[in-house]
Amino acid sequence: MISLVSAQDAIVENATPEVVNSAVNAVSDLGKQVVLGRYEVAIQRMYPQWKDRAAKRAGGMEKLEQQLDDVSKQMLAQGISITDFKPQGQPRAFEVGPGKVVEMVNGQQVERLRYTKWMVLVPTVTTFRAMLQSTPVEVVIIESTSFQVAISDKAALDWTFIDGSDLTVGDLRSIFGNLPLDLELPALEKKQVK
Repeated sequence: MISLVSAQDAIVENATPEVVNSAVNAVSDLGKQVVLGRYEVAIQRMYPQWKDRAAKRAGGMEKLEQQLDDVSKQMLAQGISITDFKPQGQPRAFEVGPGKVVEMVNGQQVERLRYTKWMVLVPTVTTFRAMLQSTPVEVVIIESTSFQVAISDKAALDWTFIDGSDLTVGDLRSIFGNLPLDLELPALEKKQVK
């Protein structure tokens, strides 16, 4: 017979520097693809449950992909390009994705809660160049501070992402219910630097 233990007796791990660095490197790689104009990578590497929600809101996966394509075309038509995207700031890691493990405790099989995924909030800075249609043409540089949510199974460290620019704590909690009640997301800011 397997006895159950409470959530307070869950097996808790802290993310190692290797886990956090893996997430930061994955966000950096995503950013390199976006700077090169490969925006489809953002959909390909989107966290599956979040991608399903986004596709439903858009009216299907094809429409979601079309929206992304339209955004990149609008940016080009308006003379806006992404010139840099990089992780910057202190990432924070959390355990999410509850699962169960059976262990022997005092000769009895005990079922314990164990989290199966890492979620890392990775602050980012994206630099945009905009060519204003004025005489003479004026070039404006804008920095956008945001974040990516990197999620991976603990065993794989194969990261998928949720863009933080429109994300709320409620959005994240609707997927990962065990997040801290006092969770604060990284700050969002846009500023003209030139």
